[in-house]
Amino acid sequence: MRKRFGRNDIILISVIVIISVALLLIWKLVYLKGQDTDSDACVKVTIDGRGYGTYPLSKDDTIEIKNGDGDVTNTLVIKGGVADMTSADCPDHLCVKQKAISKEGESIICLPNKVVVTVKSDTKSDIDSISK
Repeated sequence: MRKRFGRNDIILISVIVIISVALLLIWKLVYLKGQDTDSDACVKVTIDGRGYGTYPLSKDDTIEIKNGDGDVTNTLVIKGGVADMTSADCPDHLCVKQKAISKEGESIICLPNKVVVTVKSDTKSDIDSISK
């Protein structure tokens, strides 16, 4: 009867697994470096291209976003350094289903209500997404 795996095969597979795990850990460390929320980071809310307000991520807050008629269309909650759209009166609720945002350049968009929430920061990272 023939062996399926020899000693050398097991050593090769073990080395490949160890190298893969090491590369994954290194990639995670490099990717996450500098990705923490900046203390000066804030969310900028725009409706139909016009500025609605800017709110710091460092302060927990609930923002009721109102349309031109004064009706609340969206509710944005800032808690623990992240911003999350918790409610909307649009039919598809895709903006509510989007993940919470906290990093520079991330955004939540509600197309029916023309609401865009974007994270802005004054500090720039030394590493950009292309050089990673």
